[in-house]
Amino acid sequence: MGRFNARLCKAALLAIALGAGAGAGNAHEGHDHGAPPPPVSNTIAPRAEASSSDFEMVLIARGGELMIHLDQFRTNAPVTGASIEIDTSSGQLVPVDKGNGVYAADAPFLTTPGSYDLAIIVTAQDTVDILAATLKIPADVLNPAATRSASWIFNSAFAQEFRERLGDAAGSLWLALFVGFAAGALVTWRVRGRTAAGMIVIAALGGGSLHGSPVRADTVAVAAPRDIAQRFADGALFVPKPTQHILAIRTQLTEQRTHRRSIELPGRIIPSPNASGLVQASVGGRLSPPEGGFKPLGTAVKAGDVLAYVRPPLPLADATVQQQQARELDQQISIVARKVERLRTIEQVIAKSQLEDAELELRGLRTRRANLDRVQREAEALVAPVDGIIAAASAVAGQMAEPNAVIFQIIDPSVLWIEALSYEAHTTNGSAKGLLADGRTLELEYLGTGFADRNQAVPHQFAIKGSTAGLRAGQFVTVVASTAEERRGIALPREAVLRGANGQSIVYDHTNAERFVIREVRVEPLDGAHLLAVAGIEAGRRIVTQGAELLNQIR
Repeated sequence: MGRFNARLCKAALLAIALGAGAGAGNAHEGHDHGAPPPPVSNTIAPRAEASSSDFEMVLIARGGELMIHLDQFRTNAPVTGASIEIDTSSGQLVPVDKGNGVYAADAPFLTTPGSYDLAIIVTAQDTVDILAATLKIPADVLNPAATRSASWIFNSAFAQEFRERLGDAAGSLWLALFVGFAAGALVTWRVRGRTAAGMIVIAALGGGSLHGSPVRADTVAVAAPRDIAQRFADGALFVPKPTQHILAIRTQLTEQRTHRRSIELPGRIIPSPNASGLVQASVGGRLSPPEGGFKPLGTAVKAGDVLAYVRPPLPLADATVQQQQARELDQQISIVARKVERLRTIEQVIAKSQLEDAELELRGLRTRRANLDRVQREAEALVAPVDGIIAAASAVAGQMAEPNAVIFQIIDPSVLWIEALSYEAHTTNGSAKGLLADGRTLELEYLGTGFADRNQAVPHQFAIKGSTAGLRAGQFVTVVASTAEERRGIALPREAVLRGANGQSIVYDHTNAERFVIREVRVEPLDGAHLLAVAGIEAGRRIVTQGAELLNQIR
């Protein structure tokens, strides 16, 4: 029995050594055992890829089915409605179109481990291409060394003697419990050491039969239900083709060109002076509303519409003078009226001109008297100078309006300008675009440049072409104006350039069918929708232009 206990201890040491051997490639804390292996995806679905100047294809084996993802090489857009024929050593496959660039074919031979050469003919519209790929089906998804070692433990002479002494069933049970306990202790130690090597031992030990049957070394790889996108330690991304289709990833093949250099100018939207106006009081007075009341902001008005009335106050001194003038006019009217009556009675013996002069004098006096009464009673009407909408208003009933005070501002929202400020001496060539905070782009027409300093800046004015829906006066906008200076580089959409964690501008390079690599770039403004990459990438690279922000969220 003592010899048996000694062998039992040896088995425990052997199990622990097994776990240590499984993780021997991992560096202990404070030690380095060489460079780490290259990043490998966590996917267990065997795959192959093929590409040409027209197409890019990823073939994934999922059990006895072959899934094919076909995209355009330049843009990464799915190719639908294509005809695909695959020649294999087991015969020809004709995949069925599943939609969105996905095709599927039954391939029972893929359930057998091995390496399969595939010749693929793709016909899409007027393009015919021949691709070649090699699909390898691995023979084992476990660690072979751990599998063989676990099999040896359960089939060793010690295990057989253990079963003979305690009985076949009881011996197998106690042996499995002992080895499981040793493996659990090892895994606990390994997890605390931040490594998953112990998990391999659990998989290997758990694979043994309680009755000593060896673990099979020809286990076929099981296709994963789906592949998971992940980021490797070097920052590169593995993004399966199905995920790329969901995220609508699109790319652009870069090319070097000469572009006019552009500058970014801060600006704001202003109303056009030809389609806007101010409503001001010419004299001071008290405001009163027109019929229907004051109109609210945003109300459309026509030129000549009455917006308010101003009733000038009448000081006491002025009232006294006017009263005196009124009495004098009344007196003169009475005198001239009697004179006219007398002349009419002797109209037969006097010159007709005398009567006419008297009547003209009487009419003039009465007109002056009526005007004097009207000045005391009537208010000044404030009318809209142009067609448009009320953009600003400060009218309140009973408010005292100062002379030249702005009571209303009328703006035609369909005619707007942009005034941008330049703090350097730049000469634009007339081509410009405006960028709003929400990402919208405005087409601009260059109008002119001022020569007067405005806060040490030179103003540039542009007219907004096209629809102005959703815009308002005073809204800030960035103007990207082209200059006569030329620069050579690669034009990229603004959404393709992201800001890295260190503040550096980055883009995603589509290096392989399912691999994306970060490239640091130096960019300059080009126009409202593009930036010019002057360093960091070269021509012929596939840069992600749509969905880059989504890729940047993958961890």
